[in-house]
Amino acid sequence: MRDLAYLTRLHREPSPLLLELEQHGIREEIPIVDRTVGRLLSVLVHAQQANRILELGTAYGYSTLWMALALPPAGRIWTIDPDMERTAIAQSYFRRAGVDERIEIINHSALEVLEWFPQRNLDIVFIDALKTEYEAYLEAVVPMLKRSGIVIVDNLLWHGESAEPAKSTDDANTKAIRAFNKVFLNHPALDATIVPIGDGVGIGARVD
Repeated sequence: MRDLAYLTRLHREPSPLLLELEQHGIREEIPIVDRTVGRLLSVLVHAQQANRILELGTAYGYSTLWMALALPPAGRIWTIDPDMERTAIAQSYFRRAGVDERIEIINHSALEVLEWFPQRNLDIVFIDALKTEYEAYLEAVVPMLKRSGIVIVDNLLWHGESAEPAKSTDDANTKAIRAFNKVFLNHPALDATIVPIGDGVGIGARVD
């Protein structure tokens, strides 16, 4: 698209380390957020002056690093992912960026952790983990947000599939995303919208 190419040229390049990590994820076919989503995360962390961030789904730590580089001095990120091999790679990038002491990696399934996770008054929760569990994540994390805190959710357009009419051949992820989008946009505690950047990003501010 012409508009996207224009905006790509207009923006500054990410830092060399972010570019290296981006290429690492693409080369090894590890799911990472679109660069436009990374930029959005950075802006929202700066705008919120977010000190307390929870992330569900670390992978190689690309989205984590975008947020960590925008943290204020006292900021901290808790990021959850059961895959220890992937998070070891993430940790190596965090160390090289000098932000590893501000990021706690929790190697368990997100739903298990959310049952006992003690932190409250979170500024931001970013969700990019198992799509079939999105609704359960949302219900668990909304009470953890401070009033005016935001929940951000990736992949809500699901490669265009969520916008297509439902059909019998739809897989579980497609069905889950379609159902989640309705729940998310109508959640009584959130003022929520879905922004058509990357693969579709949901942003909801806690209002109740």
